Amino acid sequence: MAQTVLAVIAVYLNIFVGFCFSQIYILDDAGGLGRVFDGIGGLSGGGATSRLLVNYEEPYRSHILDYLFKPNFGASLHMLKVEIGGDAQTTDGTEPSHMHYDNDENYFRGYEWWLMKEAKKRNPNITLIGLPWAFPGWVGHGKNWPYDFPDITAAYVVKWILGAKQYHDLEIQYIGIWNERSYDSKYIKLLRYTLDKNGLDRVRIIASDYLWEPIAPSLLLDPELSRAVDVIGAHYPGTTTVTEALKTNKKLWSSEDYSTFNDEVGGGCWARILNQNYVNGHMTATISWNLVASYYEELPFGRDGLMTAKEPWSGSYVVESPIWITAHTTQFAQPGWTYLDTVGHLAKGGSFVALTDGRGNLTVVIETMTHDHSVCIRPPLPPFNVTSQKAIFQLKGSFASIKELQVWRSQFNFKTKQPSFFEKLTPLKLLDGSFTLNLAEDEVYTLTTITTGRKGSHPDPPPSACFPKVYKDDFHVRTPPFSEAPNFADQTGVFEYYINLTDPGPHIFTLRQVVTQRPVTWTSDADQTISVIGDYQWQNLTVTCDVYMESAKTGGVFIAARVDKGGQSVRTAKGVFFWVFADGTYKVTNDLGRCLSRYSDKSIWQPHIIDHQHASNSSAN
Repeated sequence: MAQTVLAVIAVYLNIFVGFCFSQIYILDDAGGLGRVFDGIGGLSGGGATSRLLVNYEEPYRSHILDYLFKPNFGASLHMLKVEIGGDAQTTDGTEPSHMHYDNDENYFRGYEWWLMKEAKKRNPNITLIGLPWAFPGWVGHGKNWPYDFPDITAAYVVKWILGAKQYHDLEIQYIGIWNERSYDSKYIKLLRYTLDKNGLDRVRIIASDYLWEPIAPSLLLDPELSRAVDVIGAHYPGTTTVTEALKTNKKLWSSEDYSTFNDEVGGGCWARILNQNYVNGHMTATISWNLVASYYEELPFGRDGLMTAKEPWSGSYVVESPIWITAHTTQFAQPGWTYLDTVGHLAKGGSFVALTDGRGNLTVVIETMTHDHSVCIRPPLPPFNVTSQKAIFQLKGSFASIKELQVWRSQFNFKTKQPSFFEKLTPLKLLDGSFTLNLAEDEVYTLTTITTGRKGSHPDPPPSACFPKVYKDDFHVRTPPFSEAPNFADQTGVFEYYINLTDPGPHIFTLRQVVTQRPVTWTSDADQTISVIGDYQWQNLTVTCDVYMESAKTGGVFIAARVDKGGQSVRTAKGVFFWVFADGTYKVTNDLGRCLSRYSDKSIWQPHIIDHQHASNSSAN
């Protein structure tokens, strides 16, 4: 009977407080602390999401990198996760492998090495993470599966880690299994053994970069597997976890999240999940897919990055709202800080977290994002309400003596469409360890003892411009800074600079497709190798290129215009495709199905031309 009475009294008090439009929240470390904070990061890859970034001219490229990685400037990211290229389509393009073949090693392909070095240059303490989406075909011995020969797969991944250190002085701290695909317990254990055997016991394993289950129950049932895995990484967890994951006592990460169009609603999504991933799910790291939307916008998930940099030809880029929402946490709490146990939801909607460095510093982050202004692309968001409210925070324990807090605020202002992001306000004086905030809807606050916060800025970038109407590349670069030619975005296969010393004429400097075996794929790659370039809105265009078929009897090439899709949907792309084959025939089709054969010239170097008066995109192979 006493229990019933207490329950009734508790409900009555909550209702009474609600009508008073205020609530007291205690921030106290006297009873212990929560989990250790591991950081906030961005993901380059999965795939080719940073493809156009490398082609920006200076100083704009450095400016973009500053907004992402420079401490106390912009997003100030703590973590960078990159794709271990596997020569296959992994959402918006392919990224080259460090080992196209089993006897081939090259640790200068692609741009992820460069990106990690640039991030490290700005933040020497940044955490580096690698994860495969796909694998070269030789790893699977012709099967679309990487686990039949786990020793080969483990050696392939470990070589990438060793190459990062040997050739780029990059310390990879975490390694994953296979993005959003099945894991294999035998492989995970063997990967741990192979890492240790190569002196990489410091490298930790994340599993399984997919769902909480079945990996969490597997760790509870298999002690050896549990010893091998350090972090449970889940994708798009909707801010929640499962009981089995908590029982493992492992670090819990949202190892891929966000994936939302980076307008103000996208910023609201990011604000909500950065707080509530810990409040609801005890996740101590959140990583955004993707880091920067630096790929053609018409490819899948256009502008799903923390900022946008998709026009290297103009130098234009946009610092979007998620950059400043990230700064609310990253500039005022570092990996190794600890969450307070006294975190949670606000009485009238929203959430708050608090972190400390254990040396007297305190950072509090509050968000009041409403449902419709914080919807992420996935998973579905259950309904909830947020209304304006007064919140009183009382500091206790080691924080009771704090007299002043720095204040930073973001207001989305959806009604007026005049948002204000990461604005520094007048410091807040505390009275007896207490402060009061009047919280409106769709706001983010940071209150902190840290005084180094800064809203960094660079001069405005050039205005946006379409892809040049006249564009030419003869690939005449003796020592290219990157393996791929500017603005080409590979969609199936890998195209690399190649110096053809056997040609006595004008075709010494070329772009060569180098993958000859179908990879262990992550999605439905096309049967043909494809690279795209240009403007989706192009009309009245002529595309011309010289092509060489290295397979004298079975080779073939095509160029295409008015192509309607790419990325993970490239296999079903439609457009105007002009094919030429080594046997002297050619075809014109409206898709990749190849019909309407007719005879053509049999010369070795083919002058390949397509002239289309109503085309809207172009592709070259």
